[in-house]
Parts: sequence; structure tokens; C-alpha cells
Amino acid sequence: MKRGLSLLVLLPLLLAACGNELNEEEIVARATEIHSRIITIDTHDDIPGNFATADVDPGVRGDRRVDLPKMRAGGLDAAFFVVYVGQGERTPEGYERARQVAQGKFDAIHRMAEEMYPDEIEIAYSADDVVRIHEAGKRIACIGVENGYPIGRDLSMIARYHALGARYFGLSHNGHNDICDSANPNPRLGDEEAEHGGVSQFGEQVIAELNRVGIMVDVSHTSKASMLDAARLSRAPIMASHSSARALADVSRNLDDEQLLALKANGGVAQMVALGEFVKVDPPEKQAAIQTLREEMGWTDYAAVRAATPEQREEYRRRVAELDERWPAATVQDFVDHIDHTVELIGIDHVGISSDFDGGGGVVGWMDASESLNVTVELVRRGYSEEEIRKLWGGNVLRVWREVERVAAELEMGGDE
Repeated sequence: MKRGLSLLVLLPLLLAACGNELNEEEIVARATEIHSRIITIDTHDDIPGNFATADVDPGVRGDRRVDLPKMRAGGLDAAFFVVYVGQGERTPEGYERARQVAQGKFDAIHRMAEEMYPDEIEIAYSADDVVRIHEAGKRIACIGVENGYPIGRDLSMIARYHALGARYFGLSHNGHNDICDSANPNPRLGDEEAEHGGVSQFGEQVIAELNRVGIMVDVSHTSKASMLDAARLSRAPIMASHSSARALADVSRNLDDEQLLALKANGGVAQMVALGEFVKVDPPEKQAAIQTLREEMGWTDYAAVRAATPEQREEYRRRVAELDERWPAATVQDFVDHIDHTVELIGIDHVGISSDFDGGGGVVGWMDASESLNVTVELVRRGYSEEEIRKLWGGNVLRVWREVERVAAELEMGGDE
């Protein structure tokens, strides 16, 4: 049984269930049936700059945690492929470089779906598209933007990105930008703890424009003040595309209970993220050992990690596995603990699932898309119903997406809420 029921409530349920508990084989069988019937959506998968080329072919099972063969193997129907640009200098030259990087990633996602594998995967431009493509038997490519840096101070870029297929827009990443403060200020860029005290005046315009064109406002990576501002300012429900619960792992990237309650009041959805260090905080000794390993490998920033060879990645995983034997890593059970906590706090309609695969994501039991069924198995083991699992694996995201579309249509008509 699950989710914080009192002993007085649990006792008759437990007595009634005696002799009727599913064994492990039955749990897996039931999970497999449910997994095959629902639409499963992972809301955050990073891609490299050379994605959808001969070097990084999404149709070939390879080193990446998400590719088409692994999606098929794990019954993962849809992924938000992410247009990520790291925070840089806020200068005309910096903005131009950022826009070029962003455009290259948009182009790569379109190349995958429209040139390389059009019979296997299709881009969804609406929530209804997700359902239609799924019914046609294809995988679904959705597009999210991580970090508002590439738009600079040009609001017209939001409509451009919408036309290219962007359906969520992360306001910030690591480092403050013109839109809002980040949960992780970047000293290299001269960041103080806070710059705007939350969302800036320009950021208010950005949120209004996102509402107008119909893009979900994503608050992962924003500071607490920025997140609370976004929940207040947005006329449509917001999302946290890849953020777990701070009550269980006290790291800046996660959402505390006040933030989760604000997200519920806004009508939004929090996508719990299966990134080990945000699921379970490692002891200081393990953190130090991993930091030393990264420094030895020259992995001091995201660019270095993304440039690593398959051999280097394998070496890193092998050495981390050795550390995991001494200090056990986060597991799929630990990950579902975050789902449990958040469902108990804000309700089943406001919680979802994300991996942050290929951006650091993965827990033991869900290390790539081919293992996606294991999440459903654990949810069934804890007593979640098929309808609840449907909501967690994508139904809640589609609800928010449709509401964002409705608000945009209403604003286009000149209506007011």
C-alpha cells in the first residue's frame, strides 16, 4: 500500500488484501500491460551539437541513453529533445553564438524526424499530435528549450522558436540571464547570489509572450524567487521539466514544498527527475571522489563532458561503478520516493516523470530509455492504479499542454480570464 495513509485506514485495507497481494511475476506482468496501453513521455533528453549525423545517429543503438532502438525496447513513446545552450556573456556576440547553437539543435531534431527516420518518429506540435502520432505507431519527438539565453532581449525569437516546434521554454540554466535569476549563480560570469530578485521586468514580458504563443513556461533551474514569480505571473499552467523534491534531496535544483504548492495552485506539473545526485545526496566522501575523477578526466564543464569519446564515457562509468559499490547509488526505488512525496503533497494531477538522460540523468534500474518499464513496475509495486500511472507518465503533461494551448487561443481572440 502507499502514500501516507494512517494505520487506522490501512489496517482494514491490509486485512482485506491478505491472500490477494501480487507476487513479483504478477507485478511485472501487470506493469507490462499498463506500460503498453498508456502514452509514456520523458520530458527531458539532452542532445549534442552533432546529433542526427553519422557521428550521433539516433536510429542506431549506441552510447546515448536515448535513441530510437532504446525507446522501442523500453516502451518509451515520446521524448522532449532539448535545445540546450549554456549560459554565456550577455553581449551581442554572445547572443549570436547562442542563437547559432540553438538553431543547430532545432535543425538536428527536424533532420532526425523529417529526413533520417520519418517512418519511425514524428515531431508533435500540439498535444493532439502526441495522441495522433502514438496511434499511428510512431515514436514522438517533442521539443523543449533549456535556458532563455539565446533569445537575448529579442521577444520575437519566442514566436520563431514556437514555429520551429518548441513547446516548453526553460527560463534559465546555470547562471543568471536577462529573464530571471538562476538556482545556480555562475561566478565565472560575475553572478551574485541574486541579480533581479526573481523574474526581471523583461522576464515578465517573456512569460506573457510564452502565454500568447502557446509555449509552456519551464521553471527547472530557476531560483526559488524566480519560480514563485513565474507561477504567479503566468496565465497558463507552468511546468518544471526536470526537478525532483527538495524535501528528499536538498539540492538547489529541486523544488521545496512551498514551490510545489505554488505550482499546484497555478495548475502546473512537476516532472520528477531521475538524475542520481538530485534523487539521493551522496555523502561528502563520495562527492569528493567523483569531483576528483571529473577533474582527472578534464570534465570541468558541460562542453568537456559532451565532447568526451565513447571510450572516455565508458571509463567514467566503470570508475563511478566502483565508487557505487562503496557508497550505493540512487535507484529507481529512490526515484519513485520523490514521486510518492510529491503526489502526497500536491496530488496525482500535478506530478510527472523525466530522466535528464544524456545530460547526466540515470538511476540504477533506469539508466537509459530501454529500462523505462522498470519505473512502471515500481509504481505498480507501490499500488498506483493504471489511471494514476497514465497521468504520471504523460497524461498530466498533456493536460498542461492543452491548457497552455487554450490560453493562447483565448489571448489570440482578445479574451481575458
